[in-house]
Amino acid sequence: MSRRPLVALLCLALASPALAQPTDRKAPPKPTPQPQAAPPGPVAPPQPDPNAPPPYEPQMIRLAELLGALHHLRTVCKEKDADLWRDRLAALIEADAPTQERRDRLAGAFNSSFRTWARSYRSCTPAARTASRMFLTETAKIAGDVRARFGP
Repeated sequence: MSRRPLVALLCLALASPALAQPTDRKAPPKPTPQPQAAPPGPVAPPQPDPNAPPPYEPQMIRLAELLGALHHLRTVCKEKDADLWRDRLAALIEADAPTQERRDRLAGAFNSSFRTWARSYRSCTPAARTASRMFLTETAKIAGDVRARFGP
């Protein structure tokens, strides 16, 4: 037997089950549409952590350090406003109403700076006066920036 009829027979045998299938096949039933759930309502934004420091915390820490330095330097130079700087930090802490942890951080920054400057300047010198003027300028700048960005 030649190969051609054998190949034709083989093709016919393989195709016969497909040919035997009915041609008027029904389409599979479409799934019934499920009622859609209502879209979720607006999601409330997450509440801020009440214990998280405010976004201006770095500026507040720096301000406390400056006030500590000013308290020492203005005292050594016998300036009339020497006690004003400690009182301003106390008022700042009360106005900001921080947690005890934040109170401790601010007071710690003030005290650390006070002690650092006390080790360096035991008497009023021209350098102490220059540092005091620079700190007054920086204090005013930070206070103005924080007030402008974050409110009164």
